[in-house]
Amino acid sequence: MATRTTAQIEADIARTRTQLASTLDELAMRVHPSTISAQVKAKAVATVEEKAGRAYVAASGLVEKAKAQFVDDKGQPRKERIVPAALVGVGLVLLVASSRKRRKG
Repeated sequence: MATRTTAQIEADIARTRTQLASTLDELAMRVHPSTISAQVKAKAVATVEEKAGRAYVAASGLVEKAKAQFVDDKGQPRKERIVPAALVGVGLVLLVASSRKRRKG
């Protein structure tokens, strides 16, 4: 085993100090409140975006299912389904309007 010189030992100590200082700086940044806050915020934003994306996909699927009830495979309207749905809608509007008149009168 070769003996090391004082200069080599001092160089190793200086290198170790530099590495330790770098490690401590990195740890200080990791535990700094602004860093933690930014990480929490980024995670929250990612979670919201993921849930919004899932909701969009689910809503799109529901819209397509509803559309399929009133449009055939060729994109043509299904009158046999549209007319009854429209009549029900008009009936509901008239029912709500007449109940409001009764309350006011």
